[in-house]
Amino acid sequence: MISYNRAIQEEELVRDIIITLNLNYIDVDRVRVVYSTGSKSRAIARIWSIPKVIINAFEMKPVYVIELISERFLKLSYEDKIRVLIHEILHIPYNFTGGLRSHGRKVNSREVNKLYKKYFKLKAKNSS
Repeated sequence: MISYNRAIQEEELVRDIIITLNLNYIDVDRVRVVYSTGSKSRAIARIWSIPKVIINAFEMKPVYVIELISERFLKLSYEDKIRVLIHEILHIPYNFTGGLRSHGRKVNSREVNKLYKKYFKLKAKNSS
């Protein structure tokens, strides 16, 4: 059976990535991060949203959950963890309506690496 636990440290890191990269179309208070344990998935992480039909029917605001597969994510280096989190963040569309972007023009390794470099450049600049 899969268990889920909120990942507060990683949530703070996601918040920092979003703010540092000025991804201001994302409402950081509506993004959560959880660790899952016991998954047989080959994925390292995945992002979830509530279907638009439910958002509309219940008059909810969109929310997103980044699931980190603990058996895989925790083995990564800090740098690779940042890359994975950036990748998952890129799935959140500009309109923040509850949908998800698929892999392609906006969600790919080139975009991840570009934002990864920008993130560390901005962090170095801000710490000086």
